[in-house]
This record gives sequence, structure tokens and C-alpha cells, in this order.
Amino acid sequence: FEKIKSHFGADLRDRKIAVWGLAFKPKTDDMREAPALTLIEKLLNEGCRVSAYDPEAMANARNILGDRIEFVERNYDACEGADGLAIVTEWNEFRRPDFERLKDLLKERVIFDGRNLFNPERVREQGFTYYSIGRPPVVLS
Repeated sequence: FEKIKSHFGADLRDRKIAVWGLAFKPKTDDMREAPALTLIEKLLNEGCRVSAYDPEAMANARNILGDRIEFVERNYDACEGADGLAIVTEWNEFRRPDFERLKDLLKERVIFDGRNLFNPERVREQGFTYYSIGRPPVVLS
């Protein structure tokens, strides 16, 4: 959350953040103590809109979050018109994104990767600003 807030500045109102991954780990629909819930609550408290996708946990997430966020059928649908993409669960299907498609869908080419799925240099080559965990950010000028 702090990297998102730092990137966009103090005012997150009316920003849309796409979230890939809701379950606390891949290959489950378990939402107990899922990091996505903490992130989403913080984003909502700051006035963000959230559009989310998870291959397994959508029903459980909907029971918890209700209609406070948008749930979509496909991961790329979450990115349409979003200001940035946050990856929270390391599902295999998120490991090889179509970066060209993401460029067309996202308002700003920025990825917040909470699972270090990507090689930072590869993301830079694809034209994205990239924040990961425990590594220097890749910030395009």
C-alpha cells in the first residue's frame, strides 16, 4: 500500500487499482488473513476504486467485500482503465502477462508486485514502472 501511495502521491481519491489475486495463497479459495483484504481495505479507505480478479477465491471475496469493489471474470478485465496493477497472489497465470495488452488497458504503466513474479529488467524493457519487494524500484523517466 505504501508504494502505491508514494507513487501516486498523498491523494488516492478516484484512482482505480486493479488487483490480481485475492486468496492468501495460490491454488485455494481461502481468504483468511489474505494480504489482498488488507490492501483493498486501505485502498477503499483512501477513496480508491478497486477492480479484482482471482481464479478461485471470487465467491469468498464477494462474501467478505460485498459490492464495495468490482469483481471481474478475467484478469485483464480488472486492468481496463486502471491507474495501476497490484499483484497480490502468485498464481501461475499471472507469471507471464501480455505486457502489450496491459499497456493498452492501464492508464499508467505501473505494476506493484507483492510477490516478485517478474525480473525487474524485463519489466523495464517492456516499458513499465515496477515496484517489487526487497528490490529497488524500476522507475521510468
